[in-house]
Parts: sequence; C-alpha cells; structure tokens
Amino acid sequence: MKLSTTLRAGLASLALSLIAAAALADAADYKFQPLKVDVKNGRGSEFAVRLLHKPSGKPITGAVLFRTRLDMAPDNMASMTAKHEAMPSTEPGVYRFKADLTMAGGWAFRIMAKVPGEADTVQGTVVFKAID
Repeated sequence: MKLSTTLRAGLASLALSLIAAAALADAADYKFQPLKVDVKNGRGSEFAVRLLHKPSGKPITGAVLFRTRLDMAPDNMASMTAKHEAMPSTEPGVYRFKADLTMAGGWAFRIMAKVPGEADTVQGTVVFKAID
C-alpha cells in the first residue's frame, strides 16, 4: 500500500516535532511544591513535596531524590539544620519525609533529583513553616 505524499509529510513532521520536544526538555521544566506549607514543630514532624512537570502539570514518579537539606534559611538561620529521612508514599509524584524540627519558624527543604528520561539534575527549594 502506498502512502500519499501528504500523509508521509505529515508523519515526518510529527516525528520531528516529537524529537524536538524531547530535545527541548529541560530540568527547568520541573518544580517541587509543598503538599502543606504548615507542619508540626517538634520530633517526628512529617512533610511532603510533589514533583511536577510544569508544561503538562503531571506528577513525576520514580525520581531519585538526593542531596536533601532542611535548614532555617528563611529565618536567616541557614546553619540550623534538621535531620530528616524519607518515608514511603502511595500518591503519584509525592515524596514524604519525617524530620525532627527543633524550632518554630520557616524551614527550607533543598532537593536535588534525577528524573527518569531527563539528563540534567532537577533542583528545587520548598519552604515550610513549623508551627507549635
């Protein structure tokens, strides 16, 4: 069966646009956002971030988060850090953590992540507020 010239041109154009879209993907196309800004102050405080693909608005699952840091930079106390650990999550694109927050106030959670299919490292900072 022969394909018409117009159909072939259309398929070629579609293929090129898909390749171009993949080539234009960038770490800046992703963002982290808090599920809730206010978190409980103290030991065992839980917080979560969602990783989204900005152009599509879809959550990103399967990212590998590394080099995380939780500190009080929003309150000009970046040297005050809190230990934290990853927890399981059942929601797509949601990454949960538990921390021992030692003071009420603003906490910045800095994250680096490897996203499936993305060559560059995705980085972000999410600000939470620990409340008593």
